[in-house]
Amino acid sequence: MKNYTCNVVVVGAGPAGLAAAISAKKNGAENVIIIERENRMGGILKQCIHAGFGLQYFGEELTGPEYAEKFMNLAKDAGVEFLLNTTAIEIKEKSLLCVNTEGVVHIEFGALVLAMGCRERTRANLMIPGSRPAGIYTAGTAQKLINVFGHKVGDEVVILGSGDIGMIMARRLTMGGAKVKAVIEIMPYLAGLVRNKLQCLDDFDIPLMLSHTIVDITGVDRVESVTVAPVDEKRQPIMEQAQVIPCDTLLLSVGLIPENELTRSADVSLSGITKGAVVNQYKQTDKPYIFACGNVLHVNDLVDHVSHESEDAGKFAAMYAAGKLPQTEEISVEPGEGVRYVCPQKMAATEENVDLYFRTAAPGRNTTLTISDDTGVLVTKKLVRTTPGTIEKLTLPGELAKNTCGKLVVRAEHKEV
Repeated sequence: MKNYTCNVVVVGAGPAGLAAAISAKKNGAENVIIIERENRMGGILKQCIHAGFGLQYFGEELTGPEYAEKFMNLAKDAGVEFLLNTTAIEIKEKSLLCVNTEGVVHIEFGALVLAMGCRERTRANLMIPGSRPAGIYTAGTAQKLINVFGHKVGDEVVILGSGDIGMIMARRLTMGGAKVKAVIEIMPYLAGLVRNKLQCLDDFDIPLMLSHTIVDITGVDRVESVTVAPVDEKRQPIMEQAQVIPCDTLLLSVGLIPENELTRSADVSLSGITKGAVVNQYKQTDKPYIFACGNVLHVNDLVDHVSHESEDAGKFAAMYAAGKLPQTEEISVEPGEGVRYVCPQKMAATEENVDLYFRTAAPGRNTTLTISDDTGVLVTKKLVRTTPGTIEKLTLPGELAKNTCGKLVVRAEHKEV
């Protein structure tokens, strides 16, 4: 067994883990170790060869590998230590148990940052009826097969779900010579960013069918067709209006699930909505020495947001390890009318500004966003347009945060749908 001792250990070397580790070093953590189960750092960014990353963080447009490389170089320059091909399997009281090809690794730490990212929902999660032929992929798997291994996944493609990776893959497949027949979305609105609809679907004349779903898959050795039906207001298929779309490939872009098996091993409380840990503004869980950030906490829309959020986690983890993070009473932060979830879900007493991130429950125009406590509205922000595919942010000023009375509630009121 190999034994290590460090101030801060980070699980995951994707964009969240790299940003957290660099920040921990900058904020006084002398020894920082990243645990990564793959043989290379960068996480999902390694297969995201399209541009559009880094506009907010670096002020320039980068591909995923370029964005990851910048952070990898910063981490190496900062003196972060890496254990690659190493899988974390259990968290005990301020210790982490891992395994790799050399055996068991035991790490004692002052603070732990969880940055494992998320995984895709599969056909098994959806329980789509029909046969079980070849040619059915999650969008991320197809992306890896095409961009990393250079494989062709199909010629005539239907995509279920209008998440960002699904729309990006619609463009990638089209540019590679495939015909994308349609992108099917069960909700009456887009699941991903509007910019991806414009750049990936509209620019390539790829149909988007809202309020539709797939009710059957046909094929013996390979997918031959899918049956698509509109859905009613309760999202139940209207079978009389179903249509058959011939295709040889089906891609699933139907949501992401935070990789929280390790989090559960530490008995950390999880949100029923985000499926990530319940945290305060320090990204600190109800186990005070465990912090969480990035897509393992809640699924973000932009990697730039992941980096900024994870820097906070690394900073406060370093402060906790040094005994400098104040332990104060916490109040509840809850979603109100028009809001699906809020992160963080708790706020520790503070005199500093607190950023609250959330998604609206439905799209709308002329939207008023508010933060309220028991005394009334504390913060108001007006937006021309909001959509569930975009994360919104409201900031509670420190002078209000320190005098908050009762729980905080975030609301979104639309004047137009």
